[in-house]
Amino acid sequence: MAAVAEPPELTIDELARHCGLTVRNVRAYRSRGLLPGPRLRGRKGYYGPDHVARLELIAELKSRGFSLESIGQIVERTPGESLQDALDFARAVIAPAGGEEPHVVSGRVFVERWGDQLTPEVIKRSERLGLVRRVGDDEWEIPSPRLERAGAAFRELGIPLEDALEIVAVLKRQSRVIARAYVELFNERVWRPFEEAGEPKDEWHRVREALDRLRPLAGEALLAVFQIEMRAAVEAAFEAELAGIRERQLA
Repeated sequence: MAAVAEPPELTIDELARHCGLTVRNVRAYRSRGLLPGPRLRGRKGYYGPDHVARLELIAELKSRGFSLESIGQIVERTPGESLQDALDFARAVIAPAGGEEPHVVSGRVFVERWGDQLTPEVIKRSERLGLVRRVGDDEWEIPSPRLERAGAAFRELGIPLEDALEIVAVLKRQSRVIARAYVELFNERVWRPFEEAGEPKDEWHRVREALDRLRPLAGEALLAVFQIEMRAAVEAAFEAELAGIRERQLA
């Protein structure tokens, strides 16, 4: 949700309309402790920019699949004066890596690309691997266009879609371990000291900068190590093939 300059005070109806919600939504968030109560003036309640920021954070996290319980834990521990910093940090955390944005295609496009390789089993496995997500009766979201292009390249090489999915499954298993290692590193060396210091407002920028730098560094390091291992694997396979040829020639 794009940030827009808010009036200093809003009624509940104006707040709901401003944030694209219903009054019922706003009241539900209040009842769950996700949204502070209004500032009372007489018998009427008014909401300010801090309430708008809180609703923006809730909407952003919900759109990324966070449960209301998880969102409640986030907003509960975020002081009001640091809410915009927390909102910016949350957006950085859940932003697509590498600048990739998902896109939606029709089922017809899939059929044209893969033909009879697109079996029900292949579709189900693609969904389990997170490569596609059904968003309509005949529409599919592609979370990573880069992976989609890789799949097209496999097809051009004559590699069956099932084999390409097996490679993706291996990559996901290995990448999950690596991603967790980097997350643990960030938590241990950056987030935990920040948290233990009481999450000072003037330190949010340092935490955000560390996150922004660590994500591309993780990708670059992974690619560099993979290239080293790929070269070693190719050389080992080539040497084994040559040894086999020599043995056959001597037989």
